[in-house]
Amino acid sequence: MPRNRSIILLAVGHACVDVYQGAVASLVPFFVAERAYSYAAVSGIVLAASLLSSVVQPVFGALTDRWAMPWLLPAGTILGGVGIALSGLSGSYAMTLAFVAVSGIGVAAYHPESARVARLASEGSHSAMGWFSLGGTLGFATAPLLVTAVVATGGLRLSPLLVVPALAGSVLCLPVLRALRKTADAASGKAVVPATDDVASFVRLSLAVVCRSVVFVGLSTFISLYIEQRPGGSRTAGTAALFVLYCGGAVGSVLGGSLADRWDRVTVARWSYLVSIPAVAGIVFVPGPAVFVCVALTSAGLYVPFSLQVTLGQDYLPTRVGTAGGITLGLTVSIGGLASPLIGTVADATSLRTALTPLILMPALSWLLFRTLPEPGAPSPTASPTATARQTAEARSEPGGTPDGEPAGEVGLDPQVVAEDRSDL
Repeated sequence: MPRNRSIILLAVGHACVDVYQGAVASLVPFFVAERAYSYAAVSGIVLAASLLSSVVQPVFGALTDRWAMPWLLPAGTILGGVGIALSGLSGSYAMTLAFVAVSGIGVAAYHPESARVARLASEGSHSAMGWFSLGGTLGFATAPLLVTAVVATGGLRLSPLLVVPALAGSVLCLPVLRALRKTADAASGKAVVPATDDVASFVRLSLAVVCRSVVFVGLSTFISLYIEQRPGGSRTAGTAALFVLYCGGAVGSVLGGSLADRWDRVTVARWSYLVSIPAVAGIVFVPGPAVFVCVALTSAGLYVPFSLQVTLGQDYLPTRVGTAGGITLGLTVSIGGLASPLIGTVADATSLRTALTPLILMPALSWLLFRTLPEPGAPSPTASPTATARQTAEARSEPGGTPDGEPAGEVGLDPQVVAEDRSDL
């Protein structure tokens, strides 16, 4: 299957899954209106979906490092959709919480393996990975429109219709998985050089992603209110600012991959964070309509590195790409989101401007962390990361391995090992 077609199918499938990440918050007003849930109750529902999904993602990543599980793409998609679809049918808070948690687990199961599959299908193209990331961004942004179109017309009883994107996404990924299985079978006899994990660089990368998450989630939560409260502001202006923040993210996702195909990923991410520093400062301090320019620059600057950070994490941990994807896509994002309550507390005690001012430091910290990161060599796109991990472990147990546990030289990969590893593709 041509690379572009594979990436388009995976990107659309990614959108179908991430619809359910945005759907939970979009259902909140309907839960309050129809079931009289308190703000604390609906906050618990949102937390059950987002936090559980983000924390569980590294677990699925570790599992996919041990065994190839491409079936998680359709299964996770279906699970994510079914959970949201059923959440509107039961008036029981406990059941609603359980169904939303099931959806979060489905989303968590999908992402680490989909990041690995997309990396294989992209054949090392950073722009292709940018398009894959764009799919998720558009899916999240589309969720409010989809939920409103379905639920506003007939109430929560129509929530089963929300399973339609999941059905579509689960079907779209199947041709890609079949094509990759054929490619893996054809390449099963090739030699692979066991890779070495750069844990120190991965930790610094993860910290940079946390800083990015703090500023983006903080702005996503409060920028609409902040623009509305400024002199000359209005509810329309606040909504427009949030819209620009999300639209800039869509542009940044694609732009980051294209720039990384010309320059290396670390350089592109470093310059993006550098541009984000004055842009975030502009959001906080620049008066008048010029603030929308700052919002657009901030959004693009924070999203340009997004897909690049995923592939960098995979290259820093080449024997544990599932774990790398689970952490960069999930855990670090949830940790960054925990800062929002702190921002709200400071805003209640002082003002929103005072609470948002420390966010200027976040892209600066990401920039400093990226200054210490090397540009890793990308692994062969046809090589099996799981098979490479297995071979590295086997080489370390051989007498010819070096004292520090690394193999002394190139080792030929047993075709049966790769065939076993890729039997699910």
